[in-house]
Amino acid sequence: MLRVMSQKILHTERLRLVPLSAEHLEHQLALDSDPEVMRHLGGARSPEQVQAALRGNLADAERVPGLGYWAGFVQEDFAGYWLLRPPGSADEEPTPGHAELGCKILRRHWRQGLGSEGSRELLRHGFEDLGLTRISAMAAAANTASQATLTALGLRYVREFEANAEWFPPGADLCTAEFEIKQGDWRALQGV
Repeated sequence: MLRVMSQKILHTERLRLVPLSAEHLEHQLALDSDPEVMRHLGGARSPEQVQAALRGNLADAERVPGLGYWAGFVQEDFAGYWLLRPPGSADEEPTPGHAELGCKILRRHWRQGLGSEGSRELLRHGFEDLGLTRISAMAAAANTASQATLTALGLRYVREFEANAEWFPPGADLCTAEFEIKQGDWRALQGV
């Protein structure tokens, strides 16, 4: 059963995950304007596109209590953002007990295990705090690094599909891989 709670600050050994707010615009600009960070997400965004995306993320976080987007900090240094959001588009009714996991990391923080560390905490939060039954994640089919991270976290490959063309600029590679983990499988990995 899904327990209702507002989005809270989460902690790992190295990260402080703070609910995303309008105050984090400069950080999202740094992430989304970097062509390498956005390589598998449709390419770098303009400041106007980033502002619109932030507004959309904040609205999306209001759809289901406890789910949302988090800005991640190593001490006071912004590292990236993580999400555990209702799956589907904002105009769809959220699927009870289900959330979608993801993250974007600034290049200077790549290959330090922060993506896995923050995602592991969101999996814990989703299954333990919120009582979710299923968490999925999407990665571009060409993004083998993200797929390896998801697999290492215990998610299993489900399928490959074409992403909604409305979410990406013309010419973007829409081939996407879906992964998932169910609460029972996650508990078994934790030895619970």
